Amino acid sequence: MSRIKGKDTKPEMLVRSYLHSRGYRYRVNVRRLPGTPDIVLRKYRTAIFINGCFWHGHEGCRYYVPPKSNSQFWQQKIERNKQRDIEKRIKLRMLGWHTIIIWGCELMPKNRHTTLQALEQTLNKIFLLNNGAKVIRLL
Repeated sequence: MSRIKGKDTKPEMLVRSYLHSRGYRYRVNVRRLPGTPDIVLRKYRTAIFINGCFWHGHEGCRYYVPPKSNSQFWQQKIERNKQRDIEKRIKLRMLGWHTIIIWGCELMPKNRHTTLQALEQTLNKIFLLNNGAKVIRLL
């Protein structure tokens, strides 16, 4: 497990490259926020987590296949990861941040374009909601 990369993975680089090409500016692996999000867009108050299907137990995904050997250890480990994911999303929400989860399988070549477009649409909606609230308060 020591050779498993925790940051700058291929799925992260795909999302970062797409966001940068579209003009979005972001920070990576911000330690000040709960869970150290993979990508943080301060302007949108949005934290993006790019989860590997195996490590975060993506239910119903063909890439999440629990190992046959030492299965109890792996089951407990993945359940702890899932619980920790929930806790960090709750903490971010309490701090007023939006969270977006992108699964590794959603960035496979046949799904990649759709996923990245949906991400951009979600960011635009968040931006409009945040700025719309400021305009209403001014009136």
